[in-house]
Amino acid sequence: MSDFVSDFWSVYISVIVIAGMAGLGYVLFSQSKAVAVKKDGEAADITGHVWDDDLVEYNNPLPRWWMWMFYITIAFGIGYLALYPGLGKFQGLFGWSAVGQYKKERSDAEAKYQPLYDQFQKKELKAVAADPKAQEMGKRLFQTYCVQCHGSDARGAKGFPNLTDHDWLYGGDAATIKTSIEGGRHGQMPAFGAAFGEEKVKDVANYAMSLSGKKHDADRAQRGSETFKAVCSTCHGPDGKGNQGVGAPNLTDHTWLYGGTEKTIVETVTNGRNNQMPAWKDFLGEGKVHLLAAYVWGLSNNPKAQ
Repeated sequence: MSDFVSDFWSVYISVIVIAGMAGLGYVLFSQSKAVAVKKDGEAADITGHVWDDDLVEYNNPLPRWWMWMFYITIAFGIGYLALYPGLGKFQGLFGWSAVGQYKKERSDAEAKYQPLYDQFQKKELKAVAADPKAQEMGKRLFQTYCVQCHGSDARGAKGFPNLTDHDWLYGGDAATIKTSIEGGRHGQMPAFGAAFGEEKVKDVANYAMSLSGKKHDADRAQRGSETFKAVCSTCHGPDGKGNQGVGAPNLTDHTWLYGGTEKTIVETVTNGRNNQMPAWKDFLGEGKVHLLAAYVWGLSNNPKAQ
């Protein structure tokens, strides 16, 4: 796809480039014809610049070897613009592009290295997780693509799940983990600040805190329980244990993705949350996703004990 949204800009750039090179060529050619005019052994043509009465600037032509270097540079530029992109939308006779070069290099790399990943694809994920060689390869994939969010130790951060425990938003079995990596996940919680109002938000927050045994305001929690049952239980369940089908977290344990303080829970209920994990299937391919899923499953399980 062209970077130019209008043919005008393509023509505009092409005209500037061609006119610039033509102008340089004309200046160079005009100076190439200039010769040093001497009179009584001295150059007669001067620029008129004089310093200290005796120091003058002569208007002598450039050395011939230097002129030819400029000619060669212009010839090289013309050849380059004929073969490679540089004139607006014209891709050059070679049809080269950065995207095309990237795709070729990636295709060559996949043809060379993909069999190394595909050798594990027919094995069950738990068997792959028990293979030391596969785990080492999965670890390198994780360190390349996953540590930016989940951390180098896979313990996550605020808004990014810990992958080393047994608390899973969508399920922690091997097949579900692979599904998460393949297609990504988009977790959303709507904002209830406008609908509830400040006081009712605090009531619901305290009720949520009571579910996990946190210190809370009992009166607020009592009032918040009614609101929770009427609204929040739709996703989190009537007992607050969550719903892995929609990625609604369990509120009765001590795992809080954004933090379990009253202030943070109030912020969550008021503004909602919007979290997205990208899909990796098309980018990594089946073989790498299979390895990566086995490695992630192994982080919270002992494959040799299965």
